Amino acid sequence: MKQLSSVEEYNQLKDQGKHIFLFTADWCPDCRVIEPVLPEIEQKFSEYEFLSVDRDKFIDLCAELDIFGIPSFIAYENGNELGRFVSKNRKTQKEIEDFIQSL
Repeated sequence: MKQLSSVEEYNQLKDQGKHIFLFTADWCPDCRVIEPVLPEIEQKFSEYEFLSVDRDKFIDLCAELDIFGIPSFIAYENGNELGRFVSKNRKTQKEIEDFIQSL
């Protein structure tokens, strides 16, 4: 999964095409649990580009987006927020896939 490099990149990508941003952190145990299934999820939903957003590097962006729990997901298509799966709870592969299918 590609890593977000700047807030400018975030703003540009969310406004063009279909993207799902995964908000995560190296120290987050629940984020590590879902890490092995992410390539399969990316492949299954290839119409989206997935990007990983390090919460610690982009804390201001997370605050602006009301993301206070990780792992969390926000999906966009051409600047419109399609949905968000935001909480501090551990997420299963099925829950993530159900979220994406519901968009």
